[in-house]
Amino acid sequence: MTAFSFETSAFPIRKDLTEAYAAFWQRLARPGSWWTGEQRVAIAAETRTALNCSWCAKRKSMLSPYGGSATAGQLHATDPQHAELLSDIAIDAVHRIITDQSRITRRYIEDNAAAGLSKGAYVELVGLVVATFSIDEFHRALDIPLEPLPIPIAGPITRYQPNRLTEDMGFVPTIPPDGAVGPETDLWPNGVTANVVRALTLVPNALRDWKEIATAQYLSFEQMQHQGKPEGRTLNRMQVEMIAGRVSSINECFY
Repeated sequence: MTAFSFETSAFPIRKDLTEAYAAFWQRLARPGSWWTGEQRVAIAAETRTALNCSWCAKRKSMLSPYGGSATAGQLHATDPQHAELLSDIAIDAVHRIITDQSRITRRYIEDNAAAGLSKGAYVELVGLVVATFSIDEFHRALDIPLEPLPIPIAGPITRYQPNRLTEDMGFVPTIPPDGAVGPETDLWPNGVTANVVRALTLVPNALRDWKEIATAQYLSFEQMQHQGKPEGRTLNRMQVEMIAGRVSSINECFY
């Protein structure tokens, strides 16, 4: 059985979804800007562990999520192999993004950066968590077994950062709307974009991953400009947005 074949699905699944998921799985296994292939796959694995973490469940009920945070990484349910590859801070960040993301603060990001989890590493981690979780949730929604994680590929990390960055929004540096130039020209056209798109741009490949998956699961940037029925889709735009709005509400999305 090939990756993302969906042979056990009771529903027909579009080819663009399987292609987007398989392409991300290949990139997940490779070294990124701040994490090795082994670490990236371990981060993806932790997104699955977090859902059944008793410490996360306990913290979710606390008035403040920051009590005992210095040792929280050691309290989480985790695979011992992941603990060798990822710091306590990184493990805690993965679990927090999955289980208590609405209470992440600027101070948390700043403290983590001072303790060794750089903002670039954090942004790449966020991108991996979001992409893996969204693909896994697709499987859970259709009662399909989760895809086995890929085998890591060795190689050096790049530590790449864009030349043009600003800190005019959010908790991390981002590319400004008119800054998608040079190697980042493909991120968006004509110096016009939304802040939510800029959020991952400290690590441009994280945005590229998000764009490809979002195009398949939701809409491409081009399709967002039109209110009619997207080509190749069963749902019209109003139905798509109704579902997207409901999901956003359940997830306590800021936007």
